[in-house]
Parts: sequence; structure tokens; C-alpha cells
Amino acid sequence: MIQGKAAVVTGGSRGIGRAIVERLRRDGAEVVFGYANNEAAAREVEKLTGAVGLRADLSDPAQTEQLMAAAEERLGGLDVLVNNAAASFAPASIAETELADFDRVLTVNARSAFLTIRHAARTMREGGRIVNVSTVNTVRPSVKIAPYAASKGALEQLTAVAAKELGARGITVNTVSPGFTDTDLLRGLNPAEVLEAAAALSPLGRLGQPADVADVVAFLVGPDGRWMTGQNLRASGGVG
Repeated sequence: MIQGKAAVVTGGSRGIGRAIVERLRRDGAEVVFGYANNEAAAREVEKLTGAVGLRADLSDPAQTEQLMAAAEERLGGLDVLVNNAAASFAPASIAETELADFDRVLTVNARSAFLTIRHAARTMREGGRIVNVSTVNTVRPSVKIAPYAASKGALEQLTAVAAKELGARGITVNTVSPGFTDTDLLRGLNPAEVLEAAAALSPLGRLGQPADVADVVAFLVGPDGRWMTGQNLRASGGVG
């Protein structure tokens, strides 16, 4: 349990992020989550969980910093950081990818995480926990997702470096890499036949659920995860 711990979750209004907020609240944490645009979804999460949602555009470094500062002020400190936010993208080959799209995805998925981790490195209490949500696509390459895969590869390297830098303060830093997870984003990008094929790739014969990933995050931020740092746990149902 993480009763009374102060947690910040980016991208917490929908999908995996929402499931993480719900799980951390059930485990007793006080949670502030960031969201980009969906005010209705954020208010729903607030009502359901008692967490506090703060709107922030993570493509803007000033707003990213403001999110962390405001969250920490509300919580009275920082014990847990979960970097879950990710930019949506239209699948395209490298040849067809616009530079602006590449920059936007790298900015939200990697640069904003660097900024939140930097903030945590300066202010997080001893014994804290940082978890970065990546993807199995960094080890299971696929076509038409180059910016996304590149951004998550960068995030995994941030994890590895931060784990070494922050370990002396008892702060653990880990990655969780979901596989095919049943979210609005996955369903919006793929037709039914692709989702069926994705489910068949898992030895368990189904798509992951957001709660499956949230449970792994909860393990890492809880007391049982104290001896795990610098690791990448693939919450993928055996895919990748």
C-alpha cells in the first residue's frame, strides 16, 4: 500500500492513465493527474476517484513545469511520478512523415518526461518512485510508427540514466511497456481484424486491459517494488 503518498500521473484522464489513477487511489495515494483537452473525461475521473485533474499542454515546457509545481503544491510534496502521457499520431511511413509531426510526438512523449523527471530529481522525497510508460514497439518494430517508437526509446534511456543518478536517495526509476492494450487510441487506429490478430499474438489470447498495466505500475510504486530499479517490465501478455 502507498497510503498517503503524493503521486502525479501525466495523461491520467483516459485509457491506461485513468486506470493508473484509479489503482493508485485505491491503494491510498493522494493523486494529481494531468490531462490535455478532454475536460469531461477529467471531471469524470475526479468524481470517480477523488483525484485532482490539472489541464496542461505538455508540448509547452512552461506548462509542463507549471503542472509539476502546481501538483506538488496541492499534494504537499512528491513521492510518486508516473509519466504516461503520449501524443496521438496518424500512422505514416518514414518517407511520408512530416517533420512537425515527428517533433510533436517527440516533444510530448520524451521532452515532457525529461522535464517532469528533472523536476522530480530536484524535489522528490527520499524513497520515491518514478515509472515511465513505454511500449513493446521499442523491441517489436512495426511500420508507420517511427516517431512514436523513437520517442519511447528515448524515454527508456531516460529511465536507465535516472535510475543511476537517483538511486543514492533511494528513488527507483523503472519503465513499464504495455503491449496491445484495449484503449480508445488502439481502437481508433486499427480495424477489428487487426485487433483480433493482435489478441491472437498473446499466449493468453486477448488484448490487455488498462488495469493489467496499472497493476504492474502499482507493484513498482509500492513497497514490494523497492528492489526494482532501472528495469523495463513488459506488461504485454507475452507479446514482444
